[in-house]
Amino acid sequence: MIDSDDAALTRTIVHARADLLGTPHAGRQYRSLLLAGGFDDVTVEVHTDVFTDPAMLSLLARLAEPVCAAGVVGRDQADEWLAEQRRRAEAGRFLVAIPFFVASAAA
Repeated sequence: MIDSDDAALTRTIVHARADLLGTPHAGRQYRSLLLAGGFDDVTVEVHTDVFTDPAMLSLLARLAEPVCAAGVVGRDQADEWLAEQRRRAEAGRFLVAIPFFVASAAA
């Protein structure tokens, strides 16, 4: 989740970046994969990290650059999106939340 004035462009960037990964939805599959592998007592939790520190701007650049290189968004769009995020950071309004899935099971 990324706070942005342009929700549609943000969604496009996030979804396109996920599509460039080999297994973008692996976390969603943890439970089924463990059960299919014969494991018992399978549990899955989600931990969400919230980032407001401007130091995390580099994460958004690493998100946008491959999407731009793939031609999903134009250079002008990517640059403006990143500029907006820098302005948010300078104004103390930067917000990114990332869910991390953690699974455990017994053999």
